[in-house]
Amino acid sequence: MAVIGVEEALTNVQEALRDKGYEVKTIQNESDVQGCDCCVVTGSEMNAMGINDTMTKAPVIDAKGMSAEDIVKEVASRM
Repeated sequence: MAVIGVEEALTNVQEALRDKGYEVKTIQNESDVQGCDCCVVTGSEMNAMGINDTMTKAPVIDAKGMSAEDIVKEVASRM
């Protein structure tokens, strides 16, 4: 199953992804995105953490305004 990096503050998203069988890795800094197949971050952290640049070629999902269920669907569509 895919490894999904999720920002630390998004605990409801982490739980929802685990419930769907994804391996979840907590993102606390830019080095945590290494080895992730997809990353989920709050919009305010995308550039501050350096995730939106060349740190990863994995899709980066901005969780702002999305429910945990919406994010799970978005992750599935990008895998």
